[in-house]
Amino acid sequence: MKIKAAVLEEIGRPGPYAETKPLTICEIDLEDPREGEVLIEIRAAGLCHSDLSVVNGDRPRQLPMVLGHESAGIVRAVGPGVDRFQPGDHVVSVFVPSCGHCGPCKAGRPALCEPGAVANGLGEMIGGGTRLSRDGQQVYHMTGVACYAEHAVMSQNSLVKIDLEVPLHLAALMGCAVLTGAGAVFNSGDVKPGTSTAIVGLGGVGLSAVMAAYAAGADTIVAVDVLDEKLEVAKQMGATHVVNSSREGAKDELRELTKGGVQTAMDFTGNVNALRFAYDVTRRGGTTLTAGLPAPTAELKIPAVMLTAEERTVKGSYLGSGVPTRDIPRFLALHAQGRLPVEKLLTERIRLDQINEGFDKLQAGKAIRQVIEFA
Repeated sequence: MKIKAAVLEEIGRPGPYAETKPLTICEIDLEDPREGEVLIEIRAAGLCHSDLSVVNGDRPRQLPMVLGHESAGIVRAVGPGVDRFQPGDHVVSVFVPSCGHCGPCKAGRPALCEPGAVANGLGEMIGGGTRLSRDGQQVYHMTGVACYAEHAVMSQNSLVKIDLEVPLHLAALMGCAVLTGAGAVFNSGDVKPGTSTAIVGLGGVGLSAVMAAYAAGADTIVAVDVLDEKLEVAKQMGATHVVNSSREGAKDELRELTKGGVQTAMDFTGNVNALRFAYDVTRRGGTTLTAGLPAPTAELKIPAVMLTAEERTVKGSYLGSGVPTRDIPRFLALHAQGRLPVEKLLTERIRLDQINEGFDKLQAGKAIRQVIEFA
């Protein structure tokens, strides 16, 4: 079928993107779903820094590629062997397709699926190859989702069914911002009532973590960013303290107000300097966690002796270290109870043809989450 999509033509074009237009809105071909795959009518797709990192060249990918990894839509057709979905179902996409059979999947860690990681690295489907083309030439998929398009074919293992009454423009945020941020709090960070945490980087993922830490009952929630406007937003979402990390003495300020540092510090920036900030404000015996995706060449340098002498833990969190089929429904339940107000993340609802301008706003820090609506 013919679909309209936003195709990344060249990595690293300078901004403003509204003028240089790295993403071209054009018509491409989409194949029918194969074994275990589903055709989705995309209704909403979020603009995320992970997409921006491909656009600006921080994380190079195969080209041309349809970007987008955070979406919600409606099942329109299913391929052979699909046993969990039927036409009319409402679904949220997940940016790691899981095979269900490799070691990590069997251990209950689908975010680390080995075949899924290989497929994502190749820009292909987990079932092999691509389902997109233009003028006979293949077009690659971002993370097996490629949702900056009117329709997409995805593995059934990249989808989670949701209730029909959930607004799709909010459901889309569950697939990355909330799954990653709230998942880091509940799964990886082990934030509990009475604990202290610092959340570094207040994009959609970081602010989801702020909300989740509040819902989890953390006693002290310190929001950290370089933009005062985002710090003000974090206060509205449950932060008990805010620190502008660009100011001199910011680390000392945070350590002082938390009496030596926090028990868990979480970095959501993809910047190793911010990650080091998080490490430096973690107290003895504490955990520093990162869910950011720096450039592949970036390195973190820390005093190795501190890991032993202070019993420090440094860990990563991908996809919120979660199980999407378990976590997305429970995060939606928290939202329904008013304990995870994800609507506060939504800066703007835009059209597909406004995507380049949207990435300008995201890069300038003028937006938390913009959602493309297709219907």
